[in-house]
Amino acid sequence: MCGIVGIVGKEPVAERLLDGLKRLEYRGYDSAGIATVWEGAIERRRASGKLINLATELDEHPLPGDTGIAHTRWATHGGPTTNNAHPHATGEVALVHNGIIENFKPLRDELIARGRTFESETDTEVVAHLISEKVEAGVPPAEAVAEVLPRLHGAFALAILFRQHPELLVGARLGSPLVVGYGDGETYLGSDALALAPLTQRIAYLEEGDWVVITHDGAQIFDKDNNPVERPVTISGVTGELISKGNHRHYMLKEIYEQPIVVAQTLRSYLQRMEDRVTLPIPDFDLSAIKRVTIVACGTSFYAGMVAKYWFEQFARVPVDLDVASEFRYRAPVMEEGGLMIVISQSGETADTLAALRHARSEGQTIAAVVNVPTSSMAREADLLLPTHAGPEIGVASTKAFTCQLAVLAAFAANLARAKGRLDAAEEKAIVKHLSETPAALNGALAYDESIEAMAGVVAAARDVLYLGRGTDYPLALEGALKLKEISYIHAEGYAAGEMKHGPIALIDDLVPVIVIAPSGPLFDKTVSNMQEVQARGGKVILISDYDGVEAAGEGCVATITMPKVHPLIAPLVYAVPVQLLAYHVAVAKGTDVDQPRNLAKSVTVE
Repeated sequence: MCGIVGIVGKEPVAERLLDGLKRLEYRGYDSAGIATVWEGAIERRRASGKLINLATELDEHPLPGDTGIAHTRWATHGGPTTNNAHPHATGEVALVHNGIIENFKPLRDELIARGRTFESETDTEVVAHLISEKVEAGVPPAEAVAEVLPRLHGAFALAILFRQHPELLVGARLGSPLVVGYGDGETYLGSDALALAPLTQRIAYLEEGDWVVITHDGAQIFDKDNNPVERPVTISGVTGELISKGNHRHYMLKEIYEQPIVVAQTLRSYLQRMEDRVTLPIPDFDLSAIKRVTIVACGTSFYAGMVAKYWFEQFARVPVDLDVASEFRYRAPVMEEGGLMIVISQSGETADTLAALRHARSEGQTIAAVVNVPTSSMAREADLLLPTHAGPEIGVASTKAFTCQLAVLAAFAANLARAKGRLDAAEEKAIVKHLSETPAALNGALAYDESIEAMAGVVAAARDVLYLGRGTDYPLALEGALKLKEISYIHAEGYAAGEMKHGPIALIDDLVPVIVIAPSGPLFDKTVSNMQEVQARGGKVILISDYDGVEAAGEGCVATITMPKVHPLIAPLVYAVPVQLLAYHVAVAKGTDVDQPRNLAKSVTVE
């Protein structure tokens, strides 16, 4: 959830650490801080709130030192105050932490009983004191960390600085990602490759339980049993250009506009246009024996899984269970032999989803992972990696990751259908054709941006908004409501259109906009009848449909949004665009922080 950067450098590091935090601020922005070693002492600069506050602090009180650690925080234990901001420090060590130390209370009580004094409310500070005790007793830094790590229960990525060793950092990970970067006479630590992009592209990913000692000369990595190990060095391919806003006002808008190209890039990995075939990254992976599919995800990724449930059951005729990852393990799920679990995650590090993956693995399930980071924990632990190719997504509200997930899941559903003998060559050719049309259709949807902006005021003035849809448009209604809540702070709910008369219709009055997602097609008439029930009770309807649908049912709506006419298979990808743009323009109209909405962070690496 939080962001970590560390540098063992040849020159002052504060400015580069701050730049790394700017690349990680999407992970959390409740507070931030930097610590270095200078003239035999640990120096810190910390600030609550957005990163600009830390930058101001550094302008007023520059921070010298060639070795340092930095952190941008999403608050877990303790409020977003300066005292709770990382790095936490004693006289001997400073450290930053991503994750949760679940047993921090008994550890804290134990430390207080021994006379240690705490200045924060965080779980992290206990780690600083535990390591400091060892160092103060004469234990070398690496040994001190190795002795403390087994005492920590929970999830963590740590970067640790030592007063008496100004050219040394120690890092560790358990349940939260951490990477090592290799430079010219410098070595780096980061939450992900994005943080280190301007410093190096030579990256090694620490595996679960690893810890590492880094110096100018490189890194010595140890596994959870303290055995020296080698982890492969890869080229990250992440550059600064990938994470600029370009000419757009916000990252979110840039990422919405990137969808035609990134969906095209993603589909290129799954479609053989010359043969009219749908493929997998591992062509010989046998799906024919799959008896049941379980899809697990969180947030927007869960709604992608909900769309996929329709596709898998319709095309492959394989039953699908769909679970919110945070609930999955706690209902004691029955997992049949021969089952496939699909986990969906933008980061590949989402804690609840990763825990669900490991539970399913213990139940003998085959694991497929739909992720945007092919070196992530989920990607490495899966039997079948199904990468999206969305590129870095910086805006906290997911947009292009969602449509790329849908593209992958549609291709995978078709592939499973063929493996199960449910899809003949002509049907597969038609699916390839429709999926290939998606990028152009996304471009067509983006052409209506200005008209969506023009009617955003209808929604911006509301306190409550409802979204309606049927079939695969129902998950889009849920996703639209989530987007609006996330970035505009307007209360919004999504419903299956036919469920309105079973309770939610009581909410309808002339102050509640109702956004109806209804492309023309088999479910159009039924959706329109539900829409008319809303209009009969004074509801203000905004209809999102294609030209035929708007012509047939647009009369009486306070606004309409016209989309290109597309095949039902790709409608969820195309109709994602107007719900994203509507949420975006409403948030802009309300003056909220679109890219960094309050209380949220991009990569949720705590349960």
